[in-house]
Amino acid sequence: MDTIDREIQAPNSGRKHGGWVTFPFITGAVLGLGLAGTGWMANLIIYLIQQFNVNAIDAAQVSNIVNGGSSLFPIVGAIIADSFLGCFSVISLFSSISLLGTVFIALTATLNSLRPTPCNGELGSFCKDPSWVQFLVLYAGIALASMGLGGTRFTLVTMGANQFDNPQHQGIFFNWYFISQYAASAVGATALVYIEDNLSWGLGFGLTVAANLLALLIFLLGNRFYLHDKPQGSPFLDIVRVMVAAFRKRNFSLSPMADDYYNPIAVEGAPPNKAFRFLNRASLKAEGDINTDGSGTIAKPWRLCSVQQVEDLKTLVRILPLWSSSIFLATPIAIQNSLTVLQALNMDRHLGQHLKIPAGSILVIEIVGCAIFLTLIDRFLWLTWQNLTGKSPSPLQRIGVGHVLNVLAMAVSALVESKRLKMVHHHDRDQSQPRSSMLALWLVPQLSLVGIGEAFHYPGQVSLYYQEFPASLRSTATAMVALIIGIAFYLGTAIIDFVRRVTSWLPDNINNGRLDNVYWMLTVVGMLNFGYYLACSRSYKYQNVEKRVDADTNYTYG
Repeated sequence: MDTIDREIQAPNSGRKHGGWVTFPFITGAVLGLGLAGTGWMANLIIYLIQQFNVNAIDAAQVSNIVNGGSSLFPIVGAIIADSFLGCFSVISLFSSISLLGTVFIALTATLNSLRPTPCNGELGSFCKDPSWVQFLVLYAGIALASMGLGGTRFTLVTMGANQFDNPQHQGIFFNWYFISQYAASAVGATALVYIEDNLSWGLGFGLTVAANLLALLIFLLGNRFYLHDKPQGSPFLDIVRVMVAAFRKRNFSLSPMADDYYNPIAVEGAPPNKAFRFLNRASLKAEGDINTDGSGTIAKPWRLCSVQQVEDLKTLVRILPLWSSSIFLATPIAIQNSLTVLQALNMDRHLGQHLKIPAGSILVIEIVGCAIFLTLIDRFLWLTWQNLTGKSPSPLQRIGVGHVLNVLAMAVSALVESKRLKMVHHHDRDQSQPRSSMLALWLVPQLSLVGIGEAFHYPGQVSLYYQEFPASLRSTATAMVALIIGIAFYLGTAIIDFVRRVTSWLPDNINNGRLDNVYWMLTVVGMLNFGYYLACSRSYKYQNVEKRVDADTNYTYG
């Protein structure tokens, strides 16, 4: 703690603010926004089914699309933060957008005119579809809330990490960010969902509005303590320039001499790395590329780039295969999350005689499992690993453990669903009955395994991208995990739609289907993807070795 105290009292040269004094404000925003987002998103499937007369599978598909959207918008927020506004302005803006969206959602729950007439009879008979106005208000609220939640989620990570120069402290912050995020999600998926299911949808959604507003106020109160980053223009434009310049000089011969390449920041001069040599032509100097006024600046920016710009693009190319392997790590999780809620709806959710678990709260098991293991990993597992091996596990090793646990979770999901269907077929002869006698607690093992896996692979991915990405793309680096999740939800939606079209595994009543076959399919996909990940990780070489070593040892200081 002495080193942490020193960072608060005597920041590094050139730093006017930042350090651990900013931690309560950023964490308060994470907690409030996480509570607000989970409060409406965790119970969205049930809300659509019960209050807007949407059938079960369609409601699950809508939930996947919404989750995908909220996971894609971090990339939008990150690009705006890196290129134009900076993290503080982006977080303030998108928090306000999220607040407006949650207000719209709360209005649909409190004003009868914004909801359709409830269904009469059983199994959705005599159901009236919502009007276009009712759908407009609902989906406008969902869109705004998703956009706002996504725009802040990983920009907060970057802003928090930017408050520290020490990679050890950055690593500690990453862990505490995920612990805070999962803690807020756990409260939202239990307390708020319980209020929505048993007391009032309007009250529950009203509390999400209050949580969002409180998060925004806490974040703004810390403004005078923050170290504000200054955007340097779009780094993506530099990436495009490198590709264009390399193509325009495709017929030039590469030189072994460092002086033949444009490298304005080099102390002794160094040629570009030999990997992806065709890109090196972008930094190869030619007649007319540099101003002749003695400034040494680039005269033709679409024909000449610096060595650093070329190396930045190479870094992205190197890490792309690893990043792509995480898409099919997250896709089974996305599919499982939506289908597990439908399983819970068709199972006995009673604990004792009086307490009944809301179906939307069943996913809190995954959240709690992840939060607990994040703490155990931080305090015990990495210490034990270091004592046994003499070094801390690398980000790639942590991600690999997550792959294995994810495959096991899908296999367990298939076994549990097989048992549930057998009980339905043998004991619940009336297939029209909405739920079986099997306890929903049977879903605990599969959700726990997914949560424990996330405790390994999500922080591992954030650490890897933050370390390895160019400094100009720090916000984008942390948002790459969100992009993976967003693609996974949309890909999961497409896979479910494909399975519905070509098989009979997913009818509206899952008691008549073969959801277990879907889980077995995801198990096979996960195993194949793990093989792809191993191939990618073995061929990958860390670019920032010193940072990696420092960051990997942060768990011994946590």
